[in-house]
Amino acid sequence: MQSPAQAIVDALGARSAVPFEVVLPDGATLRAGPGPGPGAGAGAGGGAPRFTIRIRNAGALLAGIARGHVGLLEAYFDGDVDAEGDLHALFAVGMTGDLARQVPLPVRLENRAHEWRHSNRSAAQAQANARAHYGLGEAFYRLWLDDPLKMYTCGYWPEGTDSLEQAQRHKIDHVCRKIRLAAGERFVDIGCGFGGFMFRALETTGATGVGVNTTTEQVEWLRAEIARRGVQDRLSVREADFREVDAQYDKVVSIGVLEHAGRDQLGDVIRAHAEFLKPGGLGMLHFIGHVGRYETEPFIRKHVFPGGWIPALADVVVEMERCGLEVLDVENLRRHYAPTLDAWAERFERNWDAIRALDPQRFDERFRRIWLTYLIGCAEMFRSPAGYTHLFQVVFSKGNVTARGYPMGRGFLYGR
Repeated sequence: MQSPAQAIVDALGARSAVPFEVVLPDGATLRAGPGPGPGAGAGAGGGAPRFTIRIRNAGALLAGIARGHVGLLEAYFDGDVDAEGDLHALFAVGMTGDLARQVPLPVRLENRAHEWRHSNRSAAQAQANARAHYGLGEAFYRLWLDDPLKMYTCGYWPEGTDSLEQAQRHKIDHVCRKIRLAAGERFVDIGCGFGGFMFRALETTGATGVGVNTTTEQVEWLRAEIARRGVQDRLSVREADFREVDAQYDKVVSIGVLEHAGRDQLGDVIRAHAEFLKPGGLGMLHFIGHVGRYETEPFIRKHVFPGGWIPALADVVVEMERCGLEVLDVENLRRHYAPTLDAWAERFERNWDAIRALDPQRFDERFRRIWLTYLIGCAEMFRSPAGYTHLFQVVFSKGNVTARGYPMGRGFLYGR
């Protein structure tokens, strides 16, 4: 009778052209990949394995069988499972076919419990969730994000783009063109991070702006950086929940915020975006979204973004309509996120010794494994032909645009 472990390996091998192997606690080796292979399972094959998974003890094996990929990942974080070789290939194989969407009942129940504990209903919990990830310090992020903007969102990689820095500048400029940002206008950057969009937009368009950020560590750093650059009269940052509207602006920019609204707060956050915008103004939502309604990956919610929730594009558009926003343009940049994450992962690995030196207790081996899983796994998720997670940019106006309010064609987006 076929073992559960062999059945999983064979199922993955049947869907993938990548040879790999799994070494069990007793030393037995299960192989998978293309072509016949003596003494191996149905999906086994010859050729050197692209990666090897070593399961160190029976508890880790049981966790993988009972809790699927989440069980195996947590055993990997704890050192009870090791992964050797090409991690990109490993995660690509793990996302093939229907297996990518199968979540065991115990994990589904854990995901619901996580939602109950970490919901963003209150501003205090939303801030705690944000600080758990974004509050790791500018020194940490500086070591692997683009220099000097430190944009922690998908870059824009049109043909000819050859660096992360260039891709992030392209992204900001693309957004500025989409909302027709110009000198004399005032914008709000909701979830402004380290201010990369604000600084670049001021430099290239002359528009002035306010950032809204709920992460204390980023706010403090950004205030000091604004002062250091001597642009306090043109840029500022406000520490506040994304739902706390203080004024109306000519333009609204929201880059990577909706994913943090939470499962039940999507309507509230989009309503705030609408309230930030003057009648007739333009704005843009840049967010990770699902095509269809799916649960958000349990590993991401538990270990990387507590309180996070990836909404369906359809639900976002419905909420925008309810708030009196007209959708002008939707662009899918899914393919652009894979090279962005590839660059982040490469820099993270290359600079790991420097990251660890910042705080060896916080940035330990378990942290390294979690973050490599996050960065490389997400790269392969956006690259996967079986994926349903995308990156959308939605341009909107408050009320229907007038005849003079927005170009009739798209040529203005690509003129350089």
